[in-house]
Amino acid sequence: MTTLAVPMSSARPANPSHIGPPAPTLGAAANAAPDGKRKIKIQTTDMGFFYGTHQALQKITLDIPERSVTALIGPSGCGKSTYLRSLNRMNDIIEGTRVIGKVLLDGEDIYARDVDVVELRKRVGMVFQKSTPFPKSIFDNIAFGPRIAGVRSMATLAPLVEQCLKQAALWNEVKDRLKDSALALSGGQQQRLCIARALATNPDVLLMDEPASALDPGSTARIEDLIDDLRKNYTIVIVTHNMQQAARVSELTAFFCMGRLVEVGRTKQLFTNPKEKETEDYITGRFG
Repeated sequence: MTTLAVPMSSARPANPSHIGPPAPTLGAAANAAPDGKRKIKIQTTDMGFFYGTHQALQKITLDIPERSVTALIGPSGCGKSTYLRSLNRMNDIIEGTRVIGKVLLDGEDIYARDVDVVELRKRVGMVFQKSTPFPKSIFDNIAFGPRIAGVRSMATLAPLVEQCLKQAALWNEVKDRLKDSALALSGGQQQRLCIARALATNPDVLLMDEPASALDPGSTARIEDLIDDLRKNYTIVIVTHNMQQAARVSELTAFFCMGRLVEVGRTKQLFTNPKEKETEDYITGRFG
């Protein structure tokens, strides 16, 4: 089992010679280490997850610092998306699932009996792999969550919609057609709209499950730029199969394999000088 201690010192010098192919290009975000004094936003301890009798996750112990980007990587079926969805109890909708161990948000157990799951999902927003705009106007998509929460005043909703669209780097592209259907937007715009919609409930955490996997390179770059900007105010956890993307956007990277957390550390360290042979084999393409 690998336990994350929030990094305090600089990563060791890159030493990629022993791992064959060149490591992915590391962006500025990947080289930036989280502040050693930064508090832990999400903490999982000996966390396990079951689909019926099948155990999909085994004793996951992982600390995620606030206002940082943590990437979850690993081969298909390794449990990274299951772990991601467990952080806002999205797996609850699947019959026969159960969680063991602890999952804490700001020190509070999100699986405690008295937790309001609706409130939890306001605090921990989710952006899925496939963009899922509602068959409503652009404005109504963003206003949906606040309206469910009881906000009805246009004097409140209009500036909120504008703010969220600006945060999602979409305002300038849609400000003159807010009444148009969100389904008329391009794929990349729809995904940014879904991010804006998630921001409208004022979350602390954004969970992203391969948010750019279905997008063209230009739209992917916009999503990555957006993630880099959002890290200033939000804790972001992203699942990605694209190791270059993980290297570009994340500060910490966690490698999952067969339901286990094999290794976690600073992105630069993990990609250039992994501690575990299993991690090295995955990064260099020997499996996965």
